Amino acid sequence: MTADPMTTAPDPVERGDRSARAMNYAWIVLCAITIGSWWLAPGHSGGAADANIAITVTVILLGFIKGRLIIRYFMEVRSAPQWLKFATDAWLFVLWTAILVIYLF
Repeated sequence: MTADPMTTAPDPVERGDRSARAMNYAWIVLCAITIGSWWLAPGHSGGAADANIAITVTVILLGFIKGRLIIRYFMEVRSAPQWLKFATDAWLFVLWTAILVIYLF
């Protein structure tokens, strides 16, 4: 007798495969953001690095996204209680907002 696929719980190995796949995608996005941030920096080409608010805000936003991905996928907060997800997101928001405010003023 075969089990009904609609009523059986997902196989733990299958859940692990999805988790590993999600971590791989997160890692690829982190690498892309790192390369993109480097590419946005005006000083990487050897020229003079002038302050640019648009580039700075973009890099700070990318830093926030990287921090969130690292906390969620590599520190296992993704499967943590909702209050911890909220607390880490709030901490990241306060941290990156403070960095932006310090830069702008």
